[in-house]
Amino acid sequence: MNRKKLLLFICGAITVLLFFGALIGAFLRLINELRYSLEYFLPYWIVNPVLLLLAGLLIALLLQADWSKWKGYLKKLTNKSNETQPKKFTPLSRHHAAKQSLESLDQILKRLNDTVAAEGLKQERKRVENELARGDLVVVVFGTGSSGKTSLIRALLNEIVGIVGANMGSTKTSKSYRLRLKSLERGLQLIDTPGILEAGQFGLKREKEARLQASKADLMIVVVDSDLRSAELDAINSLANLGKRLLLVLNKCDLRGEDEERKLLTLLRGHCRGLLNPEDIISCCASPQSVPIPGQKPWQPPAEVGKLLRRLAKVLHEDGEELLADNILLQCSNLGEKGRVLLDSQRRTLAKKCIDRYSWISSGVIIATPLPGIDLLGTAAVNAQMVIEIARIYGVRLTKERAQELTVSAGRTLAGLGVVKGGVALLSSALSLTLPTYVVGKSIQGIAAAWLTRIAGASFITYFQQDQDWGDGGIQEVVQHHYNLGKRESSLKKFMELAIRRIVEPLQKDPRRQLPPRPRPQGEAEASGHEHQEQ
Repeated sequence: MNRKKLLLFICGAITVLLFFGALIGAFLRLINELRYSLEYFLPYWIVNPVLLLLAGLLIALLLQADWSKWKGYLKKLTNKSNETQPKKFTPLSRHHAAKQSLESLDQILKRLNDTVAAEGLKQERKRVENELARGDLVVVVFGTGSSGKTSLIRALLNEIVGIVGANMGSTKTSKSYRLRLKSLERGLQLIDTPGILEAGQFGLKREKEARLQASKADLMIVVVDSDLRSAELDAINSLANLGKRLLLVLNKCDLRGEDEERKLLTLLRGHCRGLLNPEDIISCCASPQSVPIPGQKPWQPPAEVGKLLRRLAKVLHEDGEELLADNILLQCSNLGEKGRVLLDSQRRTLAKKCIDRYSWISSGVIIATPLPGIDLLGTAAVNAQMVIEIARIYGVRLTKERAQELTVSAGRTLAGLGVVKGGVALLSSALSLTLPTYVVGKSIQGIAAAWLTRIAGASFITYFQQDQDWGDGGIQEVVQHHYNLGKRESSLKKFMELAIRRIVEPLQKDPRRQLPPRPRPQGEAEASGHEHQEQ
């Protein structure tokens, strides 16, 4: 096998040498023929210097042409790589990923023009950064009013920490308490939240605060005192989908028998299948009812929270660090998403202003130099400079060549989908309802150019919003989508009002265009005619 490869290599090498030898021989023969030809016209002593000079010029031209070609190719490849493949960094850990997320948020804050929104994000960023350095694990106790949340915390701390009573809504605001567990390096912050599902405006406000605290928790303890209501199950579902670890605690077990308790636990585990581990659904009795003793003080049984404490300790010992890191990373991601939404809104506003400006520029160009047919899109439908400016708004640097490629692609798509002809027919129909045919004929190209530019510009906004990706349906689907949006009655009516104000009315005021005045209602026209006759 090796001998065969060696023979193939030798044959290939000989073939290459013969090929290059033939090329060199042909080149030398060409030089020799040229030399003999020059000797007929030039003295023999000047022929060799002339040949050397010509050979040097030829080599220089070839090198220059190849260098320009390769330089342009490399530049285009580099620009395309920079546009489509942003730098990616692999985080070393969840904490490292959280720090990277905060650094990305810093870049977003630098681009935000809304100082109020930026300040709010800065405050949230500072809070999350402090979360990265905190030492305690945050455990939020969550549930309906009077389900026994505060009683449960009291039992865990073995001391009265708040107002405990039967009235719903006794916890008005979130309160934090500290607890230490044996062999756990970190302390615990137990946060008592207001009850959910309370009536009234204040009840909704307190529920919003409770859900906010829940979103910041490393671990959730959801307290119920009966079977789950649909609203409670929805809350558990939403918290679990956020990636929160949950413990579901069935409280007030002293009010029911053992059989009823087992049935309730079975029901709860069935409702929460796929959301919680069966081991994370526990029964307890945070504040048992006192037992009357004739002739003596009532006996107060101790709280039964041992199962919960053991499960809590096991979960925090095994997964506490992971829960903390996941929670902080989730908060960083949510904060980054909020910043990106604000930045995207700002970019969209700036891009729409840019499109609006170029749409009327395109309209003016077409009116000043009318094209023989509206199918010749030219600068009317799309504009390379507009694409470059939109790209700059979205933080992308485009070359003129790439911008021209995008504009040509958009122009062909507009024509290929029939948007141009369909748009002209649609606009002509809308104009004829308010203007005479003569006016429509004079202004339709300019108005159509502005409208097509808006459709193309809106398509490019989608393209840059999606990280320079047209999506699964390609550019055709994006352009068709924005065409359908543009021809809606409300959108078309708003555009036509702008077009009449920006294009038609200036044309009517220009005597060189010789356009008739806009038609007035029939009653006004007759009144004007009577006044003219009286004069």
